[in-house]
Amino acid sequence: MPLSNSARIACALGAATALNLPFGTLYAFSVLLEAIEARLGAGRTYTGFVFGLATVTLTVGMIAASRLYRGVPPAPLALGCGVLGATGLFAAARAASPAQFALGYGVLFGLGAGVGYILVQQAVNRIVKARSGLANGYVVSLYPLGAMIGAPALAAAERAWGLAATLAALAAVALGGCTLAAALIGWANIRLYPASAAPRSPARLQGALFARLFALFFLAAAAGLLVMSQSAGIVRAYGGDAALAVGATTFITGAMAAARIGGGWLTDRFAVPRVAVGANLCAFAGALALALWPGPHVSVLALAMIGMGYGFVSGLTAAAIAQYWPRPEFGRIAGRLYVAWCAAALTLPVVAGWLYDRTGGYAAAVLIAAVLNVAGALVARRLPAARRAV
Repeated sequence: MPLSNSARIACALGAATALNLPFGTLYAFSVLLEAIEARLGAGRTYTGFVFGLATVTLTVGMIAASRLYRGVPPAPLALGCGVLGATGLFAAARAASPAQFALGYGVLFGLGAGVGYILVQQAVNRIVKARSGLANGYVVSLYPLGAMIGAPALAAAERAWGLAATLAALAAVALGGCTLAAALIGWANIRLYPASAAPRSPARLQGALFARLFALFFLAAAAGLLVMSQSAGIVRAYGGDAALAVGATTFITGAMAAARIGGGWLTDRFAVPRVAVGANLCAFAGALALALWPGPHVSVLALAMIGMGYGFVSGLTAAAIAQYWPRPEFGRIAGRLYVAWCAAALTLPVVAGWLYDRTGGYAAAVLIAAVLNVAGALVARRLPAARRAV
């Protein structure tokens, strides 16, 4: 007997949860920085590069996803994401050189995560019609939620078992989550793309509006990914001990996850530009506070505010795609828009690692983040306030 619509919605959200939580540990990468550097004899610039490489391949997977799910059934595609991601983590666990680790974690793990991320977003947007902002906010919150759960778990596992065993265990979890997601998608019989070709958006939407959303997302993500990639290192640099650094990473990713849900929820009720301006001002206030009152505990609160600003923008961006473009096009537009996320990961997080290797601190990087958030608020003011028909 066919499932009810509410049951299919539950399956779509469940599949998104099972697939994205393990891959979301990418945002907990900072708790493994010292273990990776010690094992491979590398510096902070190298680990920043690996994180940046993972975001590049994740974005490549996002862009490719909309083409893949038009020709490959979604259930086996979800399973394939798990196989690819788990293979990458196993390869990283066994890596004997920086190049091997970068190939496993930075390439294979990133590709599997990217295809899966768009796949489940498309599934949710094909099923959920009412309160789509809240649903999109929830889906994009799963990465920081995965990091919130993963940060203390990865740190404890690394202390008890070592880096290799920790990455191997994460590989098994990722494969299991994708297997469950495949089962739920198949059970709900979710079609990711209509049989007939969907109408393309007008060139105007592909141009000016897309460019503004792209710029908004890039500016917020550059500051936010600085926090997500190096939060533990930043707290340590401002005088925090190891326990505070791990606890801060957990707290920050949790705050970011809540902000992503909130960003989607707010766009169901308020105009996108109002939410976007407020998000950037929240992040700016955090960066300014840390610049004025540097210290371990202030750094935790400040980084949480910067992360939340990015979280609000991430949630509202996904919701804005659903508002401004036809739903069958969600995956295609989102995949292209997330290029901004990739570009952001290759800018401030990498620059911050380079500055840290030369100065031993993050003060300059925090000031750069503040400038980016001011620019983001100015861009947000030019977004259209009214919904468009979809």
